[in-house]
Amino acid sequence: MRVHELAKELNVSGKDIMDKLNASLKLDLKTHMANLTEEQVRHARALMSPKAAAAPAAPAPSPAAVAAPAPAKETPTAAVATETAPEPAAPAQPAGPASKTLIVKPPMVVRDLADMMGLKPNLLIAQLMGMNIFASINQKIELKTIQALAEKHGFTVELEKKAPKPPPPAPKKVEEEAKKKADVTAASVVRPPVVAFMGHVDHGKTSLLDRIRNSKVAAGEDGGITQHIGAYTVTTPTGPITFLDTPGHEAFTKMRARGANLTDIVVIVIDAVDGMMPQTREAIQHAKASGVCIMVAINKIDLRAANPDRVKQQLQGEGLAPEDWGGSTIVCPVSALTGEGVSNLLDMINLQAEILELKADPKATAQGYIIEAQLEPGMGPTASLLIRNGTLHLGDAIIVGPNWGKVKALIDDTGKKTKEAGPSFAVKCLGLSGVPEAGAEFIVMEDDRAARAIAEQRQQELREKAMATGAPRRASLEALMQKAETGEKKELGVIIKADVQGSIEAIQHIIDGIKSTKVAVKPLLTGVGNITSNDVLLASASDAIIIGFHTSTENGVTGLAKREGIEIRLYNIIYELMDDIKNVMSGMLDPILRETAHGNVEIKQVFDLGKKGKVAGCIVRGGKVTSRSRARVRRKGDVIFEGAVSNLKRFQNDASEVREGQECGIRLDHFGDFEIGDVIEFYEVEKIAQQL
Repeated sequence: MRVHELAKELNVSGKDIMDKLNASLKLDLKTHMANLTEEQVRHARALMSPKAAAAPAAPAPSPAAVAAPAPAKETPTAAVATETAPEPAAPAQPAGPASKTLIVKPPMVVRDLADMMGLKPNLLIAQLMGMNIFASINQKIELKTIQALAEKHGFTVELEKKAPKPPPPAPKKVEEEAKKKADVTAASVVRPPVVAFMGHVDHGKTSLLDRIRNSKVAAGEDGGITQHIGAYTVTTPTGPITFLDTPGHEAFTKMRARGANLTDIVVIVIDAVDGMMPQTREAIQHAKASGVCIMVAINKIDLRAANPDRVKQQLQGEGLAPEDWGGSTIVCPVSALTGEGVSNLLDMINLQAEILELKADPKATAQGYIIEAQLEPGMGPTASLLIRNGTLHLGDAIIVGPNWGKVKALIDDTGKKTKEAGPSFAVKCLGLSGVPEAGAEFIVMEDDRAARAIAEQRQQELREKAMATGAPRRASLEALMQKAETGEKKELGVIIKADVQGSIEAIQHIIDGIKSTKVAVKPLLTGVGNITSNDVLLASASDAIIIGFHTSTENGVTGLAKREGIEIRLYNIIYELMDDIKNVMSGMLDPILRETAHGNVEIKQVFDLGKKGKVAGCIVRGGKVTSRSRARVRRKGDVIFEGAVSNLKRFQNDASEVREGQECGIRLDHFGDFEIGDVIEFYEVEKIAQQL
């Protein structure tokens, strides 16, 4: 028996057999074609597969007893004949039939194929030359050539089956796993509160923030404030506080519009002389809509005309009754000019934070939101990040919207570089691939590859959405009329601006008079005057529409509304306004779907077109099939797919309709797992509008 035959029988490498026999019997076996004596075969079986031996292996014979005869020179024909000749079975261990199947992975090197077949490479080279193929010993040959050579020597060829590689985890799943790691856990500790100041113009928000900022420097912070990053942390005797230093409502509402919850506490700043003003009420409505804790700072109490009690009375009218008047809202009189009451305000903020039980896990995967971002010369895209949970480190891979990056540098609110930032702290980050939007959520991923994959997927989704819609239409009347959500009672959010208070009351009366158990109209803001940018931002945050009656828009509002996808409707006739609102409410109702079946086919054959997918060869068993139909695939009675028809053909031509008894080819959108015997049902869905 030859070495290669024994190797195939034992399912081991011929080289292993030669190595073990050479070591144990002091032989000099060098080729897979070497003949083995019965004693050598028995000894090899004992070495390679002791359990398979019919009897315990005998003591190793002397080298002289098992010495192999000198290999005789053979012609190629003789070598092949010897290889295929049956060997007599050993009495103690019957030899199984030699395996004659080659499992290959083309292309193969000539030398490797010769070793596998137990032949000398020069024999194969000579045979290749006879086939007009001039290949060297180290040259690769293709499958057809391998099969031709194998057939000459009595071998059959099988392709090596690759074990299917597990598909890479979907970016969405990777993102969900990362968010789980960023969740607040039992290991959480108390984190500083995040506070935003809001209020009317010139009521002292900036002055009050400056006063607090100066107190931070005076308390011994090295370097002072040299870098404005949209937020800073103040160390107080009762604990640190992080302040968002973004002016106006714009960033706040944009953040809320994207589902962000950056702020724990909102401090409404009110002038003790002027009292409640239009933007003050808007700020209160914004804060209430976000569901955050609300406090009030009555500023400018140092002025002689200050009247804090009048402000408290106005607050009661807004549903914010002060604590000292029996309510639940903390109200702090302060003076940004003199500093009076500022320490008490900070103490009250920390007290409120203690009640809120704000916690975070510093060891978790970092997660947070973008405060502001920009493109800076020499630095590229930069973003101010507020960490909500976990700790952000240099080198972390982060994903934010359609952008990703590896953190190259972190700069704190004093302008100093830092290696990490923990919960409720803000830092400027360098290394993103683009400029993210304010309020967008960021999260740390395991590696760059996962972050890049999610970013690319989001970019593709944005491109597809842009191609499908052409322009933002989030809050237009038509978009709301096409809205089809299920479940709870639907609400139509509206912002109403009019010329006088009497018009607002009339519009409110009309809205109250529209009775429906299915849709409700919810005024988010009513006011007298022109439509402002704040109205647009509130509508964007709340998915609402803006209605103007006998009024107009301020400068720049139209462009902002277009960018935010908000529709503004202006009316001069109140009945037109009422009719439009009714139409929008009706359009928000889910249409009644009526299904009509009109044909079915049986799959008789499946054609695989490679990259183009699979086509089902069918015969129409009943009714008719159209290219505009919806399709439902049934297998043994069970529905396995529902979708649209991608292509319908009659022979080689596209067809719009195929009737009973005719054959056709069918390709479905996003489905190709056809099997012979499957039934495809075709139907149409009619949408019937509901009534209020």
